[in-house]
Amino acid sequence: MSVRNGIVLLLALSTLTLLVGCGGSSSPKPNPVGFSQGNLSGTYVFSSTGADGNGGLLAAAGTVVANGSGGITGGTMDVIGVDFVPPVPVAQAITSGSYTVGSDGRGQATLTSSAGTIVLDFVLTSSSHGLVTEFDSGTGSGTIDLQTAVTSLSQLQGPYAFSFAGVDASLTNTFATVGAFTLDTTGDVTAGVEDFNDAGIPYLNQSLSDSVAATLGSGTGPGTITFTTTFGALTFDFYPIDATHLKFIETDSNEFLAGDAFTQTGASIPTGPMAFTMAGGSLATGPIAVGGVMTSDGTGNFTGGLEDVNDNGTISVAPVPFTGTAAAGGSVGGRVIVNLTGFVPATQWVIYPSSGGLLMLETDSATVTVGAGYAQTSQTFAASQNYGLNLSAVNTGNGSGSFEEDDIAQFTTTSTGFSGIVDINDEGSTSFDQSFSGTYTAPDSTGRGTATTTANNNQFVSFTFYVVDSSTVLLLETDSNQIGTGTIELQSAPAAHAAARSAVSLVRPILRAHTALRRK
Repeated sequence: MSVRNGIVLLLALSTLTLLVGCGGSSSPKPNPVGFSQGNLSGTYVFSSTGADGNGGLLAAAGTVVANGSGGITGGTMDVIGVDFVPPVPVAQAITSGSYTVGSDGRGQATLTSSAGTIVLDFVLTSSSHGLVTEFDSGTGSGTIDLQTAVTSLSQLQGPYAFSFAGVDASLTNTFATVGAFTLDTTGDVTAGVEDFNDAGIPYLNQSLSDSVAATLGSGTGPGTITFTTTFGALTFDFYPIDATHLKFIETDSNEFLAGDAFTQTGASIPTGPMAFTMAGGSLATGPIAVGGVMTSDGTGNFTGGLEDVNDNGTISVAPVPFTGTAAAGGSVGGRVIVNLTGFVPATQWVIYPSSGGLLMLETDSATVTVGAGYAQTSQTFAASQNYGLNLSAVNTGNGSGSFEEDDIAQFTTTSTGFSGIVDINDEGSTSFDQSFSGTYTAPDSTGRGTATTTANNNQFVSFTFYVVDSSTVLLLETDSNQIGTGTIELQSAPAAHAAARSAVSLVRPILRAHTALRRK
């Protein structure tokens, strides 16, 4: 991929205006899957975590009301970043907007509030779920999901496991946390535990409580909660997709975290083969992303692990074998510490089971990575199918720190290749409607395969992929000047009305090693 030099964008609330780029006049023809504007109808929860033009963290989350015919009739959004002047206005009403949906499920939504205008590029995989890239002067990745109304705190008692990531109060250190909590009917945390990794300094098995009880939002507004943690009181807005999945975004400017909470009801550490990806890094070590497969015994022990590594552009030549051994646990959230042998570069994880996968945080001093693992029920990648793709990556080598690229694509497969269209946001430089094609090796017995791609007939990204099931594939980028992870999801046949939402969102909070500026 090309790496652009310094894009300087100072994000101040009084001047926040994010403009979408457009493609050329000779756009490639989309694959006719059958989607239309009517497939985006109702109230949806969206999220995006990424970077502004300075490389500093930029995150957004909220709700958006789509009328089924291209109009945005309401919603609420939080937009936070390290270059905003605190206090940052949050939970801003969306006052206007519009959207498009093409026959291939790709579309764009323009959302305007008093905080400014943000553009989301997306690919729908059904009427109730899609993958998202911010597509303006900022960039980021996330999801969009049809919301099921949550009308009472009694619906949100949990228990929940969560995974949040971003930067700490220094505005430069990568920072991530995983944990678990349960709410009572008054919004108080009755059982909570949390693990942190702040720039390679782990804080393990920390108690988690609330200093202010959770409240539920009204209409399209968010709920709020303030957690009492080792790092002080951290206040979040949260947007329920339903009672099993909540989007969180920190609003206090003390630390800068965003991510997901998933119910733990009925969840346990999977038994059998699993696929995983993790990403992160630090200013000292640079960005890193890893992915692989492993076998789980259901208690925190992992055997037969094979790991692929992209360590600041250095790619492992062959899969690295590793094992993991359960070392310690806890009484809350199914928490288990896992000691790793042979893994690069991490030596320890903490893991929490959830309906959104096995949430994983590196808890050593090597670097800061966060991700998730999923039980494998298939090891094959289907031909003659339509898929949506999201990639969230970090560019390197531009001499002024690491900056971000986020991509959305739709493609149709053959037995050895695929073709479609990709939309690219490379450090705030947007390219829409680029032809997208590639070849891939059939996955082996572990579900692992490789792919190379082109965009507008130019070399694009290479990646290793790991099949999770018949509808979900994880990917790890294997280029020397870009480090990232992503997901590929099977598109369901469109319907006039929204179908049941995909139960698991695979776009997770991903750490990036940016040279962030201090707030102005």
